[in-house]
Amino acid sequence: MAEIAKLSVGKVLDKLRSADAPKSSKITQLDEKIKTVDEEMQRLRAARLRLKRGQRADPTGRD
Repeated sequence: MAEIAKLSVGKVLDKLRSADAPKSSKITQLDEKIKTVDEEMQRLRAARLRLKRGQRADPTGRD
């Protein structure tokens, strides 16, 4: 029969806690989401400005 390695209760709890520990705090996660949204807003603003400039270059609307 195979030998079973026994761990102390403290070691088992430490392993469980480390596995369940959040990888980043809630504030850090929110900061990352805010940064992502800010980048998306900048991208959309830049696209809008490009479209407006394109409309001004061709005021008749013809291609």
